[in-house]
Amino acid sequence: MRRVKRAVALAALLPCIALSAPPGLVPQATASAHAEKRSQVGLALTKVGPKTVHANSKIQISGVAKNRSDDRLDGLTMRLRYSAQPVVSRGQLDQYASGRPQQMPNIGPQQRLTDIVAPGATQNWTFKTSTKALRLRAPGGTPGVYPVGVEVLNSAQQVVGGLTTFVTFMPKDRRFKPVAISWVWPLIDRMHRTNDRTFFDDQLTEDMSPDGRLGRLVEAAAASDTPVTWGIDPALLDDAQRMASGEYTVKPFGAKKGTQKEKSTVAATWLTSLKEAVKDDPYFTVPYGDPDVVALVRHKMPHDIGVAFDDRNTGVATKVLDRAADSHVAWPPYGAAGPGTLEQLAEHELKGGGTFLMNSSQFQNPPQGSLPNATTTIQTRAGKKNALLYDAKLNQIVSEGSDSATGALLTEQRFLAETAMIAAEAPNLQRTVVVAPDRHWDPAPGLAENLLDYTADADWLRDMPLSRIESADPQPRVFNGYPDAYERYELTDAHLEQVRAITRRAGTFQSVMTGRVNISYERALLRLESVAWRAMPGRAKRARNELADQLEADMDQVRIVTTKNKRVLMGGSTGKLPVLVENTLSNQSVKVRLVATPENTAKLQLGKLDPEEAVIELRPGERAQRWIPAQAAGNGNFRVQLDLMIPGSGGRTFGSGETITVVTTGYGRIALLITGGGLAVLFVGVGVRAIRARRRRNSEAAGDGSTGTGPAGTAEQGNGFPGTSFAGPGAPASTEFPGTPGAGLPGTGRPPGAGAPPGPAAPGSIAGPAAPGVSGTGAAEPRGGVPEPAADGNSAGRGKRSAGNGERRGRDGD
Repeated sequence: MRRVKRAVALAALLPCIALSAPPGLVPQATASAHAEKRSQVGLALTKVGPKTVHANSKIQISGVAKNRSDDRLDGLTMRLRYSAQPVVSRGQLDQYASGRPQQMPNIGPQQRLTDIVAPGATQNWTFKTSTKALRLRAPGGTPGVYPVGVEVLNSAQQVVGGLTTFVTFMPKDRRFKPVAISWVWPLIDRMHRTNDRTFFDDQLTEDMSPDGRLGRLVEAAAASDTPVTWGIDPALLDDAQRMASGEYTVKPFGAKKGTQKEKSTVAATWLTSLKEAVKDDPYFTVPYGDPDVVALVRHKMPHDIGVAFDDRNTGVATKVLDRAADSHVAWPPYGAAGPGTLEQLAEHELKGGGTFLMNSSQFQNPPQGSLPNATTTIQTRAGKKNALLYDAKLNQIVSEGSDSATGALLTEQRFLAETAMIAAEAPNLQRTVVVAPDRHWDPAPGLAENLLDYTADADWLRDMPLSRIESADPQPRVFNGYPDAYERYELTDAHLEQVRAITRRAGTFQSVMTGRVNISYERALLRLESVAWRAMPGRAKRARNELADQLEADMDQVRIVTTKNKRVLMGGSTGKLPVLVENTLSNQSVKVRLVATPENTAKLQLGKLDPEEAVIELRPGERAQRWIPAQAAGNGNFRVQLDLMIPGSGGRTFGSGETITVVTTGYGRIALLITGGGLAVLFVGVGVRAIRARRRRNSEAAGDGSTGTGPAGTAEQGNGFPGTSFAGPGAPASTEFPGTPGAGLPGTGRPPGAGAPPGPAAPGSIAGPAAPGVSGTGAAEPRGGVPEPAADGNSAGRGKRSAGNGERRGRDGD
């Protein structure tokens, strides 16, 4: 319901917001809703001189006209318009500036525009006149501000283009008090890094160059004698110092790989120039990263505000500039804040004195009969505090529409007219004015320096340091508070909630670090809370995701190492599970506690490690292994959760841990001993038979007929095969080959498979009768001397195959 009410109120207040909201707070589309329709002929100023006119001055106004239509424009004429009556108030001045030239009653000389007939064509133009011709004067010895404009008419005498500017007349007899004016010089930028190591763009290289935004701001202040008070974001100096100190990485959003950049000479030169420019001027710092303090207070994140103000972060400016900040100024975003925000700012920045810097639109004008000045007070929970109010209209003039050369010239003329009008409004009163351009002010080349020069040279202005204006007597002003309608421009709930989640993860990471902390996400998180993200929600989301991914990648470098299949084999019902923990961070030591938890404690029980053994401290690149006692009730697969805990945290986990499967079998120690003993007996038996076979072959090779198992026999040489096929003396005739003693191959007198005639045995063959204990119908020994057990019912078949093998070996011997 509260949001519905806010939406209704916002719809009613939008017209007012567009006119009264601080510059930059309202999106450009809303602020320009009342801009006049694009004209057919565009006009731009290139010269207005002199800047201040006197009684006998010659005036020149020059510019360029362009046919912006898609049609031919024939019969165009241009004429000068002006008012011979001076502007009487700042309100009237604003009406002339936002209106059309035809509201000026007087018409001056005119000329034809013959070169812009074709679409897109341009033509230079100039009007030359004088103060006498325009009947300009300065009544009462005060500055006189006069509107002057040019308009373009078509052949039907319809206005198809125009612009308005101002000239300021300074009388010879001056009877007014100059306006005391002071500048706040913003040196604040949007964010360029996600973590401390990686930039997501290299825009600062361009901005810090002599022609870049930041380069021009530093050069303008250095070239002018006008005093300024610098407002500096330490995060900007931190970025510049990182670029100037060595190689750095630029990795755009979404890129898989970053680009390595050389040490930046541009950044180093800019820092040197800044240090020189600031040395004679006071400066103050905004909190690190220029956070959206209003949004942080609304979302109950005051701790982050304190961190942004902490010396370990704002002290970057002290280190770079070789001196501490000498002004204490609390500058909320766009100069707008509510009581809660003011309390936080006062607590962190104004404890020892100082002042708020706020937008004048946040306060009501003084009581009737008084004109506003720059100093007032504001009541906070910490007591009454001083407040400097920068002029809302002057800030808008200086900050907006000045990014081009033609826009810059209009800005200069309007600045001079506006400040002259302040002096003329109450000539007998001492007026004070503070100008604080938008935080990300991007003036056209030359504009910033010109404005500082006009501040020093204009007869109706007197420049002075901000501290002098701060010391002036405060003027009673009523604080309007912070409208609910402004909430829509703050950092969103979703953004800050995700930043809060990343903060919690970063805190978990830091809690396991030991020794010197070399990896910190503190400043990275402050950069995510920058007010600059208000205008870039899409980039803010990508920056959030990039930082979250980097944090997870860093945390994953402290992990439990497992096999690919995440399985551990445990023989028997008891054993120890090996767990390996590693730290692959390159420059950070960590300390974690290892905890193992079985999924089914009835089936698998795990012993506890000693407290000293459970806590693991790892240096960069180090690994450590622990053995966890385990006892299983039967065979099976049991899941175990392995976690790294934060020591002394009361059970907080670090990382996501690992789940492994413990595979248990029925083979315990006794079973393994029995199996091992059986294998040993088997190998011994095989060895004995191999030795016997070798001895038998050696004996046969010597020709003594010995089998190697007893005394040499006197029998006739056998065929080398056991069984009834052996043909010795008195052996029966073969029934397979009738008429052949001993049976065998026809015509040879040898049995099948006998091979060569009696003589030395071929290498690798087996000669002589069967060894004792081997069945006559059993299996033959395979090659290598390893016995092949016979299977029941297959002995005859294997005998035939052995005979065949013997035959082949015999033929090889032939």
